[in-house]
Amino acid sequence: METTTPTATQVAEQLRVTIEDDATPVVRLIGRTLRDSARQGHAPDAFEGRSGSVAVRSHATPQAATVTFAAGAVTVTGGVFVPTDATVVVDLEARFSSVATEGDRELADALLRALDVPQPEWRAAAAHFWETTRGVRGIPDVLVAVAAGPDGPQEARFGDGPSVYRVVGTPDVLAGVFTGSDSLFTALGRGLRVQGTLAQLSAMTAASWKARFDV
Repeated sequence: METTTPTATQVAEQLRVTIEDDATPVVRLIGRTLRDSARQGHAPDAFEGRSGSVAVRSHATPQAATVTFAAGAVTVTGGVFVPTDATVVVDLEARFSSVATEGDRELADALLRALDVPQPEWRAAAAHFWETTRGVRGIPDVLVAVAAGPDGPQEARFGDGPSVYRVVGTPDVLAGVFTGSDSLFTALGRGLRVQGTLAQLSAMTAASWKARFDV
């Protein structure tokens, strides 16, 4: 009898990522990142055939969560209330970059690989951001994203109307904030520039939270 090995895409499509009700921001952030990872077919071996639990702790704050692997499913819950197979300490403001690991190194590395999601092309990220955040109250009629690169500025424009909000940064910084991989304020620290009113900044901050925490 002939057997076949599932492709990366098939493995990713079979993955179920769930988070608890009334999830904390760190739980939402991890859950959203793992869903993005699954949709992209990124590091599916991180999930296939694995079981166990990993504590995820912030290196700078008390935020913590537990990620549990079992039977093709991943569950993310707030806090660390029982012993886990591994612990990873990460920088939540640097795309889950690892600070330290303990315990089952293979399981810890698998989770870290899954959380290290490749960034999409900045225009695609901006288009998805615009599509998913249009319902946020106060969002301007037009979003202009400008990528500053070695070949000069490149512009993408979304929407139509009188109110315009302009965002300028490197392609990586733009992709990071539009996907939610980076918070808006982290991106500002990495050179992102914005042009708009304070009310528009407030609305765009809410939009960035929606992208980052899937709320």
